[in-house]
Amino acid sequence: MPDLQGAATELLQRLIRFDTVNPPGGERPAQEHLARLLADAGFAVELLGRTPERPNLVARLRGRADGPTLCLLSHVDTVLATPSDWEHDPWSGDLADGCVWGRGALDMKSQTAAEIAAAISLAREGWRPAAGELLVVVLVDEETGGAEGAQWICSEHPGKVRCDYVLNEGGGSVIPFEGRRHLGVCVAEKGVFRFRVSTDGVAGHASNPRIGDNALLKVVPLLERMRDRRPGHDVTDAARAMLTALGLDADDPAGALASLRERDPALALQVEPMLGVTIAPTRIWASEKINVIPAKATIGVDCRVPPGLGRDVAERRAVEVLGAPDEAGYRLEWTEQVAGNASPIESPLMDAIRDWAAEHDPDATVVPTIMPGFTDSRSFRVAFPDVVAYGFFPHRHMTLHETFPLVHGANERIDVRDLGHAAAFYRDVTQRLLG
Repeated sequence: MPDLQGAATELLQRLIRFDTVNPPGGERPAQEHLARLLADAGFAVELLGRTPERPNLVARLRGRADGPTLCLLSHVDTVLATPSDWEHDPWSGDLADGCVWGRGALDMKSQTAAEIAAAISLAREGWRPAAGELLVVVLVDEETGGAEGAQWICSEHPGKVRCDYVLNEGGGSVIPFEGRRHLGVCVAEKGVFRFRVSTDGVAGHASNPRIGDNALLKVVPLLERMRDRRPGHDVTDAARAMLTALGLDADDPAGALASLRERDPALALQVEPMLGVTIAPTRIWASEKINVIPAKATIGVDCRVPPGLGRDVAERRAVEVLGAPDEAGYRLEWTEQVAGNASPIESPLMDAIRDWAAEHDPDATVVPTIMPGFTDSRSFRVAFPDVVAYGFFPHRHMTLHETFPLVHGANERIDVRDLGHAAAFYRDVTQRLLG
């Protein structure tokens, strides 16, 4: 058996040392490095990009007969980092305290390293799919929405990345709950239905506050309502299955959440966004000049909606929180509408995940989860309606409570044992699905 942990650790360290902070990205040097490794192992490799400095990598290992295509998907761009906030330089790839440190160590150069280490180990041994093919796809630009990455390649070159199964980011960390271990498989992602709430007044000189009608003061009650009120629950199939797996009453989401808050407040914080619409005010605009009472004030609101639901649900929940526009004195304008989507909970890929976990982490239970944000899986589901796309990077040593605060935060790091564990999973599940 190859030293997958060592190979994945070394590759992750190297990847972290490529500065791929997006914007601007500049992923080409990292992608060229990966392309050489995969080509040397026997993959047919292409670099395809909307712009030359930001190519996407597509590596293919064809099988001996027709069959399903498994795509090991990841991205190499990262968010920014402030070195002064870190114990180790965020682009050092330092190995310390049993962990690889650096920006991307969790999101998600670790998965890139584990997937590629697994794929290369198989190819170098002469393995080829008995039926179907293996795709290794490493994308750019995920952190700013995928216009150069997933969206572009799925629309402009769908034949290059068409697949039946996708393994991507979004799940796998250990979820401890009342002495039990759960491994989340992300089967769905929420939609984004952002809107603006505006109030109207009358402009005037700020030296005489009562001479006008300050629109900014009128947003205060609306902000208070978004702080104090919560929308009702809209529980989809994935959320229902997750609550059931945790031993909670899926028919009573409010009661289930209340019980979870009492028993495990940290887990409740993770679960709550999966159970319905979330509404978060994030920006505000009013007067352009400090000495002018604003005649208009606007709040920018980030609204996330469970997969499969649309603007009608978002609007109903927004009015539930804010009150009716004519009665509460505001206007609502939709600025972004992207529906969330999901993959079936049951599939041959889920069976393979469960079987592998039962063998390699027998004390853990596999549970479906929903991503409150989004990943590149969303673009693949849109482009290929029959695809089964899951987020799964199995851990054994770092829990969700440890990893979640580090993603996009300071001191991002991953236990090297989890790197090896995940690489073994990608190697094994590839052989199980493709023969």
